[in-house]
Amino acid sequence: MTTSIHTIENTKVEDMTLPEALFDVAWNESLVHQAIVTQQANARNSVAHAKDRSEVRGGGKKPWRQKGTGRARHGSIRSPLWSGGGATFGPRNEKNYEKKINKKMRQKALFSVLSRQAKEGNIFIIDTFPEDAIKTKRMAQILQSFLPEKGRTLIVLSDEHKDLHKGMRNLEKIAYCGPRSLNVYDAAIPSRIIFEKAALESFITMYTA
Repeated sequence: MTTSIHTIENTKVEDMTLPEALFDVAWNESLVHQAIVTQQANARNSVAHAKDRSEVRGGGKKPWRQKGTGRARHGSIRSPLWSGGGATFGPRNEKNYEKKINKKMRQKALFSVLSRQAKEGNIFIIDTFPEDAIKTKRMAQILQSFLPEKGRTLIVLSDEHKDLHKGMRNLEKIAYCGPRSLNVYDAAIPSRIIFEKAALESFITMYTA
């Protein structure tokens, strides 16, 4: 598969051949779904937590004697039967949502998504970003020629220009990452993916060398 490399003015400078093993993989919906669900599950944190009777403060003294009061017997005011007592089956933060997927399956899912994006014409390659693109206003001007329509965009920056993400932080619907951080979820969500040439070369080398 051959694609064009453009300058920041959206002028074509050369063609680049993309490896078939990465950008010409058949679409596998079930594998992509499994990879995305796994990634989301592994990023999930168990925050909700309800204290049980052993964690609630107080309740060391028996409220009243066992017999002779006419009231029901109780051993602690921190029983789940009491207001302010511990929860019986409340949510616990020890719950583990982790899922596993093989490394080759995860990689193939990523290649499947990138291949589909490439076939739909949603992958663009920029020769390089200038140093002044670290300013948000300048970055917005550069991206304007590549973003004729509204939609989410992922920009893959080279390691040399990793600080340029500072110019994108306040831009709406713009995400960014490095070639080593590119994953199936980030690649599947946006309407288009913009690679910096050096970032794309680094990504290709990482999986084909």
